[in-house]
Amino acid sequence: MRRTATVLAVVLLAAGCSSNGTSNSGSSSDTPGVTDTEITVGTHMPLTGPAAAGYSKIAPATKAYFDFVNANGGVNGRKITYKIMDDGYNPSNTQQVVRQMVLQDKVFAILNGLGTPTHTGVLDFLKTNRVPDLFVASGSRSWNQPDKYPGTFGFNPDYTVEGKILGTYVKETYPGKKVCFLGQDDDFGRDSLEGIEKILGSVTAKQSYVTSNPNVGPQIGALKAAACDVVMLATVPGFTALSIGTAAKIGFKPQFVVSNVGSDPTTLTKTLGPAAGLLEGVVAANYLPLANDDANPWIQLYKKVNSDYNGNAEFDNNIVYGMSVGYLFVQSLQAAGKDLTRDSLIAAVEKGGFTGPGLVPVRFSAKDHSGYAGEQLTKLTGGKAAYFGTAYQTDDGDGAVAAYTGTAVAPPQNGIPTAQ
Repeated sequence: MRRTATVLAVVLLAAGCSSNGTSNSGSSSDTPGVTDTEITVGTHMPLTGPAAAGYSKIAPATKAYFDFVNANGGVNGRKITYKIMDDGYNPSNTQQVVRQMVLQDKVFAILNGLGTPTHTGVLDFLKTNRVPDLFVASGSRSWNQPDKYPGTFGFNPDYTVEGKILGTYVKETYPGKKVCFLGQDDDFGRDSLEGIEKILGSVTAKQSYVTSNPNVGPQIGALKAAACDVVMLATVPGFTALSIGTAAKIGFKPQFVVSNVGSDPTTLTKTLGPAAGLLEGVVAANYLPLANDDANPWIQLYKKVNSDYNGNAEFDNNIVYGMSVGYLFVQSLQAAGKDLTRDSLIAAVEKGGFTGPGLVPVRFSAKDHSGYAGEQLTKLTGGKAAYFGTAYQTDDGDGAVAAYTGTAVAPPQNGIPTAQ
């Protein structure tokens, strides 16, 4: 009986919808999750589990930014309600909580669902139910398939783009050295490695890990045996710390070059504890203002929001990320107009043209749903990250890695975007 009711709910939700993967309703009055006074959106996040370190701070930061916007009148008179559900970074849990949000809670959209292995499993469900799937918290290229998944958009630079940028740095800085790789055993690791090898060719040695097994001793031991000079990590923060700590225990001291998603200094420092000194000199990348850059107007805005609406949580790059997602979503709502529908939201994002805190632009269009277009390198010194060099852009194919020379924009004086 329960299964029959669920199927019926899917059919009813799909009724009156267009074939392009979004709602075809003509006005906000019959759009799920939208009333005259409220917009309800949801997310799945690892508030617990192997990816909770650092990542559990993202959604509360996004909600804090929404609370700030709500306190200043909302968007076109509507306040944003953000439903945050814990999936423990477990794909089966993700499917359960996303189904609940869509079929029971009737959310307008899913915003910033986190994780490559987790979110991959809900793509088809969200498409079937015509739910906008915005700004996925992962750099998988799966989010950039506008023909197959017209309602899904990325946020992070995709992992192949990042791999090419990090690979270019290693090629120029460590010529002739043995370069090795450890990555997550899913699209995160595979896409990262593909980007790296587009620049470096085949690496000396490559290893993978699964998040359910917090032991990377065999993998790190194999990289030591291969005499690797540089180890490139496509790892979530807990496994970045685990890899660096394990290497130190066996006397292995390569140069570590780490994916943006696994390199937040505050998270790594807390995870390593007394061994945090091992982070000295770690190279990574980012595309948003750094949490320790107090002179940056975006950081000044986010710290105020964090203080007023997020319980003054320990401020780090995860909070910067979460608030930047919130800012972009508000931009998207403004661009979609007062008569808010799922179609109008998707059309607004595809129109693109958004400016914000990023060092490089987002590149949304009808043919590109991939999110941010590049990154800039960072180095950890004294427990703090600092940018060096220039920002770079590239694609996930064979395009060149090229310097980006655009100028960053400041936030609006009141911290809230207006319709563009």
